[in-house]
Amino acid sequence: MSKGLDALLGEIRNCRHCVDSPRGKPLPHEPRPVFQISASARICICGQAPGTRVHASGVPFTDPSGDRLRDWMGVSSEEFYDASRMAIVPMGFCFPGLDAKGGDLPPRKECAQIWRGRLFEMLPQFELVLLVGGYAQSWHLETPRGQSLTETVKAWDPKSLTGDSPVLIPLPHPSWRNNAWLKKNLWFGERVLPALKKAVRTRL
Repeated sequence: MSKGLDALLGEIRNCRHCVDSPRGKPLPHEPRPVFQISASARICICGQAPGTRVHASGVPFTDPSGDRLRDWMGVSSEEFYDASRMAIVPMGFCFPGLDAKGGDLPPRKECAQIWRGRLFEMLPQFELVLLVGGYAQSWHLETPRGQSLTETVKAWDPKSLTGDSPVLIPLPHPSWRNNAWLKKNLWFGERVLPALKKAVRTRL
């Protein structure tokens, strides 16, 4: 890993912006940035932010959503957590807390604004970037205001796999909360998942 990237990751690990100089209410707990990044990984997973289980474990996607995502990708846990091959760069590095209904709050805005541009400038080797959820899609694809996640995911063309790198694949979040979406949108499993598995396998 380059000294520059190593130093930047050290800054992120020690980040306290959302507590010491927040936009709005401060983070309701001590920061615990969770990510998996190396200078050699060819695949990058851009999720939303850690949930309660990941905040406790300190390891990305150690929850049922992670099990489903690994199934979608067709990878083992060993492959998924091999930092030399797979990067995990969420939109927010820390668990943002829970809303009044017990759901996760959105990723902290400070996080992407402060760190994301600098990080991706240092990670040009990505060949495949998986955009898991609307927040990642909005940032990386600059989706038009008002465009739904369904429209974004459905508009993705598997033919783009033969285009220039990095290939960006928008995906719904693998949470159980999206079970109804998956049942309603069978085209996702029929058209997107086979292409996703192939794209991942050829870049591991």
